[in-house]
Amino acid sequence: MSKVTIPESYHPVLNLYDTQRAIGTVKRLFADTLCATLDLHRVSAPLFLEASTGLNDDLNGTERKVTFDLRDTGTEAQVVQSLAKWKRQALKDYDFHVGKGLYCDMNAIRRDEELDNLHSVYVDQWDWEKVIREEDRNLDYLKSVVRTIVASVCATEMNLHAMFPQLSGLPLHSPEVSFLTTQELEDLYPALTPKQREDAYVKAHGTTFLMQIGWPLKSGKPHDGRAPDYDDWKLNGDILFWNDTLQCSYELSSMGIRVSPESLAQQLAAAGCESRSSLPFHKALLAGELPYTIGGGIGQSRLCMLLLGSCHIGEVQASVWDEKTKAACKAAGIPLL
Repeated sequence: MSKVTIPESYHPVLNLYDTQRAIGTVKRLFADTLCATLDLHRVSAPLFLEASTGLNDDLNGTERKVTFDLRDTGTEAQVVQSLAKWKRQALKDYDFHVGKGLYCDMNAIRRDEELDNLHSVYVDQWDWEKVIREEDRNLDYLKSVVRTIVASVCATEMNLHAMFPQLSGLPLHSPEVSFLTTQELEDLYPALTPKQREDAYVKAHGTTFLMQIGWPLKSGKPHDGRAPDYDDWKLNGDILFWNDTLQCSYELSSMGIRVSPESLAQQLAAAGCESRSSLPFHKALLAGELPYTIGGGIGQSRLCMLLLGSCHIGEVQASVWDEKTKAACKAAGIPLL
């Protein structure tokens, strides 16, 4: 069931015309800045993949993929849920070397998404991946990349405020990042739910990178679900900002250093997914045939929503909404694209 929250006295800062201009500006500025700082090159990305390859993202493992058959090939295809695994294979196939990376515009349909202010059936993000050395698989390297991404967000925000003075009333986000693990967060707020912990910490500390998502905590449950076959659960995390409009912690990016053959085997066993080891992608990774990489996804509509002070993601992307959401937004004077 959908949920929509309209903050008291909320109204969009920009009109529809300027909103469209600002969305284009954010996407151009941020992509250019990210590519320059991480040495990424744009590549074309698939909208769907053959189901048999094992390249599609399984997310939490419960979401139904949008699946269809191809008449002329007789094969089954799936609309991507993300390109986390495809990118790593592409880095090998396209002969990217250490220090170089790729990014692409990823468009997904997540039919089982619970609709609310931040979640839509349509997902658009910058999916990026970069080749690293084996010795780069450590927390210091991970943190340095996180700081680079956050700096790109803040630089884009500063430029956007200069180009659209109407946004000057919105608070700027801090480029200083607070790092902590999910276990440290649970220890700080043991009586709260994972989302309540994030809200409490990010409100107090601002921009945060929450690390090590996937393994169970001392409480017996993981902070959040992670597929076992792309991020290394000891070397991953979420970039969180404080959303002043909605007064909550706001996930902009899920990212991490990717699994090694050893950590993949360990995580597949922990998740009860050993059968995946026979799929082409997993076989190649377990055999050491794929490069060591770091990568993630950065929400395009999420970033636009955050920087424009929007209260609903439908203000910055065209999607499909239920009648309750449409009625609530119309009554509040919020146009959905």
